[in-house]
Amino acid sequence: MSVSARLESLLRAGQAHLLRDGLKGLEKESLRLSSQGHIAQTPHPAALGSALTHPWITTDYSEALVELITPPFANPEETLGFLSDIHAFVYRHLEDEVLLATSMPIGLTGDGSIPIARYGHSNIGMMKHIYRRGLAYRYGRTMQSIAGVHFNYSVNEALWPVLQALEGNSSAPRSYIDDAYFGAIRNVHRHGWLLIYLFGNSPVICKSFFQGREFLASRFTELDKGTLYRPYATSLRMSDIGYRNDNQTSLDISLNNIDGYIASLEAAINAPYLPYEKIGVKVNGEYRQLNANILQIENEYYSAIRPKQVTHSGEKPTLALRKRGVRYLELRVLDLMSFDPAGISLDEIRFLELFVLFSLLTDSPPLTASEKADCSRNSLSVACCARGPGFQLFHDGQEVSLARWAGEILNQLVPLARIMDEGQPDQPYLASINKQRPAVDDPEQTPSARILHEMRVNGETFAEFALRLSRQHAGHWDKRKLTAERSAKFAEEAEHSWHKQEQIESADHISFDDFLNNYWNQS
Repeated sequence: MSVSARLESLLRAGQAHLLRDGLKGLEKESLRLSSQGHIAQTPHPAALGSALTHPWITTDYSEALVELITPPFANPEETLGFLSDIHAFVYRHLEDEVLLATSMPIGLTGDGSIPIARYGHSNIGMMKHIYRRGLAYRYGRTMQSIAGVHFNYSVNEALWPVLQALEGNSSAPRSYIDDAYFGAIRNVHRHGWLLIYLFGNSPVICKSFFQGREFLASRFTELDKGTLYRPYATSLRMSDIGYRNDNQTSLDISLNNIDGYIASLEAAINAPYLPYEKIGVKVNGEYRQLNANILQIENEYYSAIRPKQVTHSGEKPTLALRKRGVRYLELRVLDLMSFDPAGISLDEIRFLELFVLFSLLTDSPPLTASEKADCSRNSLSVACCARGPGFQLFHDGQEVSLARWAGEILNQLVPLARIMDEGQPDQPYLASINKQRPAVDDPEQTPSARILHEMRVNGETFAEFALRLSRQHAGHWDKRKLTAERSAKFAEEAEHSWHKQEQIESADHISFDDFLNNYWNQS
């Protein structure tokens, strides 16, 4: 059944309104910088709570890489509002530091300047730290300092039985839902290049990014004394020097169903890899990595989108998926929108919701090996070159212009937007599509082109540009007023998180070796 047929069936049944009210959450990473623009060497501020247990404020790879997480909301305004309030609360406790406005880092002085995140001395806290230590040995710390935004989405639960009945599908409900989500995952791989083009916001790199790895800089053109770039890039974060690496090119993670996905991911976690064996796992009594396999854990697999299930403390993500199926999708291709203080806008959130729904409702046959290769090639080429003249993509075995294919996708989003906009005179979902049309017609209207234009007009290096925007955003958040209730809730949650960490640490009664063995063998 095609997307148009599904929409028509829902409309005839009077159930199209169930497409609304899907839950939307955000995870936004940002490097903390000193007032001089260097990566912060200070610990994660204690007033923000425990990075191990706080549900909304934590750290990603580095102690300086703050991660802000919203609960899921049906209303995108509530999602962005919560993220904005977290920013305002965080800034109350940063003193003279700022959060970096861009995905690509500035202010680095080699790998040693990037402190690995710490989570206390509990077994689960040590596991999180050692996993990150393993990433440092495997890929270096610099790659891990790149920041982004993740968009989490789950379908309105009331939609599933209606869709299943309209399609005449007799599968068990959970199997139907898992298959539908994996269909969306495959379609995001097919069409995700569009998000990299429209929302790519990292066409330039600070030269400090390559300190100690100067040989990599030769792949780029010098823009100015402190900046390297690719002239037609949209998202170097999603390019071959960002969240991609040669070590995982041999992996063939199945996206055709949940069982194949789990099996192929677990195979990678259990497959020894000679270069990592040479690093060693436990050397002179100290762990360098969790294991010497291709992947230490599931999260090491870098993917544009992940199927997710809420995990219990210490539960393996693949086990959670096996037991309870897919709960939501995590879209991971998004750069920080550096001109937006929150790193993402309301228009972008609405567009992403339409895009995921389109991916879910569009027919999605299994991915062949050749199509999978084309998807990867399209995403990589868009990241590095899509603003160039005559740029082409691979589609159904043929070359097609980006503008033509992008226009077709935008047009297919319109019927969805009209359903989402019902009862809203300003038609915000349709507006979120129309806002992107100029960039499809003219690459100079993309956010990545805007960065280059602004840097040239102002005569700024990337570091100067990024620090200026970061300070502007800091001023924005300093002015944002928190309600007394929201402020008290954040302070209470921070204090509670420290008590929770203490409880976890006091409850540990086995060695870390035994804890890790139990983790690998859980079922």
